[in-house]
Amino acid sequence: MYKRQLGVLGVGLLALVLGAGIGARHDVPTTHLLVVLAAQATVTLAGALASALRAHRERVLAAVRSVAETAQHALLRPVPETVGPFQVAVRYSAAAAEARIGGDLYALVPTPYGVRMIVGDVRGKGLPAVGTAALVLGVFREAAYDEPDLLDVVGRVERSLARNLACDDFVTAVVAGYPEPGRLEMVNCGHAPPLLIRGDEVVPVDPVRPAPPLGLRALSEDRPGLQVVPFGEGDQLLLYTDGVTEARDAGREFYPLAEGLARHLCDEPSRTLAALHQELLDHVGGRLHDDAALVLLRKPAAAVTEPEDPAADGSPVVRSLTKRREQGAA
Repeated sequence: MYKRQLGVLGVGLLALVLGAGIGARHDVPTTHLLVVLAAQATVTLAGALASALRAHRERVLAAVRSVAETAQHALLRPVPETVGPFQVAVRYSAAAAEARIGGDLYALVPTPYGVRMIVGDVRGKGLPAVGTAALVLGVFREAAYDEPDLLDVVGRVERSLARNLACDDFVTAVVAGYPEPGRLEMVNCGHAPPLLIRGDEVVPVDPVRPAPPLGLRALSEDRPGLQVVPFGEGDQLLLYTDGVTEARDAGREFYPLAEGLARHLCDEPSRTLAALHQELLDHVGGRLHDDAALVLLRKPAAAVTEPEDPAADGSPVVRSLTKRREQGAA
């Protein structure tokens, strides 16, 4: 821990010894020599103090980063490459410097009612937004397991936010579920429409019945509606937050997400998102200025198994039957 400070003191002490020796050899007046040595000692002590303060700040920053990583794993749990019947990839970037989490949120959970997922964006930034994101994710994960109806999941999140948020706070979100093969259910609460990829075509899934963001339902008579989207083998769905679509380049042009997705589309969601995220960073000049989340899931085609050839079986019974058929044919 103290190696850096000891190194500074060692160099300073060596400089003092050399200075004293050189001054004595050249008959430097004692007064002048003492002034020079005092200046060297002061610089040495100041350097050692600065080194100690820097080491302390580095230890504090390392501790803060450790806490941030722990919080990230608790809130935005790592998503495996396969969740239920889906291949999944996730990319997340926090806008705050040195931050690992922000106001954007996502979760995918396998439940008794199929895979359910949420992607959302909390109004605001910083610690208050992180607290709201934690609240939404906690209620969603619990409700996703308990409620058979996806609208009831959304209702529980809404009621929790209504009790805990200020009147001007809200969360935009898309909540989706896959209760049975080929059927994707979706509830859009004031969020950007997901992008459905079918073949080479990228189509936004605009809500048929728009609903207000979570936390604002009491201010509107509109209620969320359940939208059913066919989702078959080979189809993909991209859910994202406005930190992606509102990212601007030096010319103040927005990033064209649909066109970028079409350029980098492939059968591996992780490769698609890696290329898409890199292009997004290149568009903005290297660093995003808002929280951004990308979640891509793909329903892979079912593997086709070849019918087994009984003659290929090495069992005595099969060999005997095969031999009899061959003798009969002869």
